[in-house]
Amino acid sequence: MSLETLAVIPARMASTRLPGKPLIEVGGVPLILRVSRGVRACSCVDRVIVATDDERIAETVEADGGEAMMTPEDLPSGGDRVAWVSRRVPSQFVVNVQGDDPLVGPDMIEPLVAELKNSPDTRLALLVRRIEKAEEVADPNIVKVVFDITGRALYFSRSPVPHPRKASRAVWYKHIGPYAWRRDFLLDFASGGQTPLEIAESLEMLRVLERGYTIRCVPAPRDTIEVDTPDDLGKLEAFLAAQPHGVSASGGARP
Repeated sequence: MSLETLAVIPARMASTRLPGKPLIEVGGVPLILRVSRGVRACSCVDRVIVATDDERIAETVEADGGEAMMTPEDLPSGGDRVAWVSRRVPSQFVVNVQGDDPLVGPDMIEPLVAELKNSPDTRLALLVRRIEKAEEVADPNIVKVVFDITGRALYFSRSPVPHPRKASRAVWYKHIGPYAWRRDFLLDFASGGQTPLEIAESLEMLRVLERGYTIRCVPAPRDTIEVDTPDDLGKLEAFLAAQPHGVSASGGARP
């Protein structure tokens, strides 16, 4: 019997910007465990699997009571790693949670699953949030997204898009946190090769748009801190240190 909702957390040791990232300890807890604990606290998720190509990550997750699955090293993207697991664990919906997003919690996952349940035509849903910090606009590690008035994604870029002719009209949104797929669409996504814009920007969501499919943008309930660089790691450590009683391992912190 298949699950309704499977959550997969892709995690690789070979990060180009922050090698060994999943096992870096923040507040005494490895990054990957902060992520997996947050997802495991979500009542709408039936099973959580960390997809990794490194035994050290798998051992760390399993020692914490979580579940890990070894995947091939040559998969081109996190989405392909998630699809690899999904082929072996049938479900109706698949939530892809980034292995470097330690503040993810139920409040970020549940709206995406609800979007799939309530909108039969939605194949893929992700979170977007208005950019409030000027320095994030030009930061290539912050993925900008442009969407239409119905919430349908038009483009994703590491560059500041759109480009306003007048600064007073400047409004940007970013893609953050997890995203949720219908399983059949995820497997279709992974069945073909990477596309030109996806390769150029190193953004797998562009593979979906280049193939002519729709991505639904859902407003994020809060911001988060995704750890891509040593600077991001410093921001996360400062945020956690500022919390009066620490941060729950089950997520829900609000930067």
